[in-house]
Amino acid sequence: MTGFGQAEESGPDATLTIEVRSVNNRHLKVVVRGGDPFPQLEAEFEKRIRKTIRRGSVLVYVRTTRSAPAVKTALNAAVLESYLDQLEDACRSASRRELLPHLATGLLALPGIAPEHGTGGTLPDEDWPLVDRVLSAALGNLQASRRREGRAMAEELMAIHGGMLADLGRVKELLPGVVASYRKRIVERVRQAVGDAGIAVEPDHLIREIAIFADRTDVSEEIMRLSAHAEQFAELVANGADDGAGRRLEFVVQEMGREINTLGSKAGDVAISRAVVEMKAALEKIRELIQNVE
Repeated sequence: MTGFGQAEESGPDATLTIEVRSVNNRHLKVVVRGGDPFPQLEAEFEKRIRKTIRRGSVLVYVRTTRSAPAVKTALNAAVLESYLDQLEDACRSASRRELLPHLATGLLALPGIAPEHGTGGTLPDEDWPLVDRVLSAALGNLQASRRREGRAMAEELMAIHGGMLADLGRVKELLPGVVASYRKRIVERVRQAVGDAGIAVEPDHLIREIAIFADRTDVSEEIMRLSAHAEQFAELVANGADDGAGRRLEFVVQEMGREINTLGSKAGDVAISRAVVEMKAALEKIRELIQNVE
């Protein structure tokens, strides 16, 4: 599910801002962006995020604004002088002494002149509580955004679910007339075929043929199971599940699809086949939506 959350907190030496964005994904994928050392701590962030989010591609952007340091930074004068001498010699050899002032402006970025401060791939222990608080707040805002989207998605799912139940209701209404219609057709065909030839057809033969057709097209069990799955689907959408409703919904929809396919293959009526096609189309819409449900 998509969402956005942001939180910020100021400490004695810095202000930490964390933005969390999520987009749809069947699995959990966490990417951390920002200044060092945060990208190297992606595994730690994922461990904390996994407690809140189970599915989705999550992008975490960490921004730190530090206060001006209170201590002076000492430059290595000997190294700086060596660089200047080499630069001056190079400009003199190339007869381009006018370039010296411009090139000298970048000397401070060369290694060994200014002391390098950083934590590498670690974060001081005293900084973790601040990161935890800000990340938790950002995740809370993200979840609020995702819940708003979830409510809208639930409404859409139930609307599609209601349309599918209406199609299933039409199938139930049509079923009693299927066998009667078949009986009428087969009697008329037999009467037309043997009328001119004067051949008598045993009523038992017709009854047996009609009974075979009725048994072959009996979908009462499929309808019962499909109704039960549809009820379970509505309950999951309304109440969710402790371990997340997304994967359970996928399983229920898979079972619903199996029953609808069997219903379509056994249907002996054009109107029923049309209703089955509509149910398949509705189920495909549901299947696409629940890929985003956690």
